[in-house]
Amino acid sequence: MKRFLSFSLVLTMIMVILAACGTQTESGGTTAASTTVTIVSSLPRTGSSKGQTDTIVNAIKMRLEEANYSACEGKATIKYEDLDDATAAKGAWDEAKEAENANAAASNKDVMVYIGTFNSGAAKISIPILNNAGIVMISPANTYPGLTKDGKGDAGEPGVYYPKGTRNYTRVVPADDLQGAAAGNWAKELGVTNVYILDDTELYGKGIADVFASTAEKNGIKIAGRDSIDAKASDYKALMSKIAATNPDMIYFGGITQSNAGQLVKDMRAAGMTADKVKFMGPDGIFEQAFIDAAGADNAEGVYATFGGVPPAKLEGKGAEWYNAYKTKFSAEPEAYAVYGYESTNVALAAINKSCDSLTRETILKNVFATKDFDGVLGKWSFDASGDTTLTQMSGQQIKNGVFEFVQILK
Repeated sequence: MKRFLSFSLVLTMIMVILAACGTQTESGGTTAASTTVTIVSSLPRTGSSKGQTDTIVNAIKMRLEEANYSACEGKATIKYEDLDDATAAKGAWDEAKEAENANAAASNKDVMVYIGTFNSGAAKISIPILNNAGIVMISPANTYPGLTKDGKGDAGEPGVYYPKGTRNYTRVVPADDLQGAAAGNWAKELGVTNVYILDDTELYGKGIADVFASTAEKNGIKIAGRDSIDAKASDYKALMSKIAATNPDMIYFGGITQSNAGQLVKDMRAAGMTADKVKFMGPDGIFEQAFIDAAGADNAEGVYATFGGVPPAKLEGKGAEWYNAYKTKFSAEPEAYAVYGYESTNVALAAINKSCDSLTRETILKNVFATKDFDGVLGKWSFDASGDTTLTQMSGQQIKNGVFEFVQILK
């Protein structure tokens, strides 16, 4: 009798342990019975991008807190890991670090969602790794078209990033084929007739500069010249003297703050190309406080920047509610991509909650791609078959009195 009771007790304990671990499904995942789903983000958390990514991480945590770090009516626990894909030595995202993050996520069976990356070049590294692992990516900031769109990037793109032949990458921001064109059209509206184009050689920077150049030419704007810069150069005095000799009325820079954009503007002004004589325009890669800090407020005054969306303070409806809640919670203004971090998390949670009967990477990935008419903080939108958002709104900003100010919605 005692032996029977002992066996029964052991059996009961085993059943309790199994229940606590979740019920195994045929596809190798679990149901939502007390299981853990890990969401990781991979963003540059070191260097001058940190100010921008701090607000993205704040927004991710904000959304998870609203959900009480749970899903499936409390049966699934959500764990979040904030990964850094930058290094102190580089001061920006690093290929080896991004690969390390992606491989760590792939090897952790609990990781079901990868929010990232911030830089398009980093996405090029992680997409194939996570594609092989079947993990869905949701980027709050990548805009390089070749990551998703046929004929919009280099040869072999985007297929080269998807070794399994199926898509696992999505983004909640419009791509650069839209932003670069909007910038080229805005330059014409601003009366530009002669532009000198620079890029930082990165996937994102060169790509958007290519689109800008094509649109500018179609608009009858003369391309005075084009160069790729060394982002590690101590100064660009010789380059700016060369550019000044071509008498441009605008310099367009395809690149990011971390590619020495601030020094470009400093040397541009020192070469006599003042804001009242020569405009400087860049993409959303410079649409951050870090750019103003790097260039100096006086030098940065008058600089133009495009952005795939509208600034946080100009959001409407649910977006405006989010903006006010963010300011109240953190006592600070969110940077441009914070709301996209929140929406990425919003989409991830919705997909997890639709996957409660089978919490697998495969099911969650499928449900992210099935996102249609999503009524979020960015408005109502969907993912297309390529993983791109149906949102297309663009805006232009200009630095006035030391801060970026919204100017207009762009065509």
